[in-house]
Amino acid sequence: MTISPDQAQWYAQTFSALADNVEQAILGKRHVIELVLATQLSAGHVLLEDVPGTGKTALARALANTVQGSSSRLQFTPDLLPGDVTGITVYDQKRGEFEFHAGPIFANVVLADEINRASPKTQSALLEVMEEGNVTVDGVTRHVGAPFLVIATQNPVEQAGTYRLPEAQLDRFMIRTSIGYPDEAATLRILQDVGAGRPEVSPVVTPERMMEMIAIARTVYVNPLVSDYIMRLVDATRRASEVRLGVSVRGAISLSRLAMTWAAAHGRTFTTPDDVRDLAIPALSHRLILEPEAEFDGVSATDVIGQVILDVPPPTENGAG
Repeated sequence: MTISPDQAQWYAQTFSALADNVEQAILGKRHVIELVLATQLSAGHVLLEDVPGTGKTALARALANTVQGSSSRLQFTPDLLPGDVTGITVYDQKRGEFEFHAGPIFANVVLADEINRASPKTQSALLEVMEEGNVTVDGVTRHVGAPFLVIATQNPVEQAGTYRLPEAQLDRFMIRTSIGYPDEAATLRILQDVGAGRPEVSPVVTPERMMEMIAIARTVYVNPLVSDYIMRLVDATRRASEVRLGVSVRGAISLSRLAMTWAAAHGRTFTTPDDVRDLAIPALSHRLILEPEAEFDGVSATDVIGQVILDVPPPTENGAG
């Protein structure tokens, strides 16, 4: 069943209220907030890649507090073990049986701070749970709960003592985005409010309502021409001369789901080519592996996706069908 106009209007109003709530903690970054919220409502995960002091952790905390569910924070360090993430099984001598102690991954919103500081073995502990929402410890599979969102942060500038995320891990993130420095007006407001302390963000939505919004977004109509447009964009990344490995099928699916949520968040019952263009860079750029020669010449994955958007013509219809 396709989303109704009344549902789309309610969805847009609720989405705006969520963004307003988070914006109390992150001033002047409305577009980034909406991107991250859309990812959460698409059942995806977020990689925040930015320089220190731009509010990555504050944004993650605000999102966690917006949902009236459980949240946890993992500070990734080189000595962090996979069991510290997923949990471990401990033998209880009094009861004479093994007991599972759940790790911090069992939460609705998980902040994985500085994820690239942990070893590849620990990073891989997130693979199953990010894709399936399950954790397997000692042969027993356990569900972490729903909704489930991982917000990982990393500093792309400081590379000492870090481990680059493998491509398989990067592909699990629906988007990669950055916050950036606030503009002058937002910076001035932040400085004026220093004495007041960090604003408290209160919950405005329950996990059950979040699951309802995730389900509604899946009913947004996607015109076959829009799907064809996504396919042509993805195919163009694979044929680009600067690219060694293009966007995967998972990337195409992620872009389609994100476009559906983006349409509902703007009060529409259908996706448009503009939705795809708006979301292509955050949804696709981190999935590319560039040729070494291109990287040496200063070409970035964002540049490649931007050029692909210019080269691939969008459909002439708006997607309403």
